[in-house]
Amino acid sequence: MREAYRITTFVPPESLDALLEGIEAEVELRFGPYDRSAWWSAPGVEQFRPLPGASPSVGEVGRTERVPTIRLEFVIPRDPGLLERVVDRGLIANHPWQEPAVIVDESIVSATQLAEPVGPQGIEP
Repeated sequence: MREAYRITTFVPPESLDALLEGIEAEVELRFGPYDRSAWWSAPGVEQFRPLPGASPSVGEVGRTERVPTIRLEFVIPRDPGLLERVVDRGLIANHPWQEPAVIVDESIVSATQLAEPVGPQGIEP
């Protein structure tokens, strides 16, 4: 058993692959002897209303919107620096929305190995 962060977000189905590529540019998403490990569910619905000052990529300020989204989840080692990097540079920077919902839970997972960062100290994709 390993300590991990479980990261959950919601993304329009047509943006899933680009978002995963952005995340995988920061971390290999390893789960045991597998990499590129992520889980997503069938499309559901996300509701929101942009407030004054928002720059929505979908809808308009003051009007409630409902759009199809996929719930995407993945795990990384419980390393606060890695978490910040993956969320800021991997997820938020590659998500199509102005402010995506990102939920982070501290978890314990059954993986024999977890992700390594990509880049100078980690492995290349």
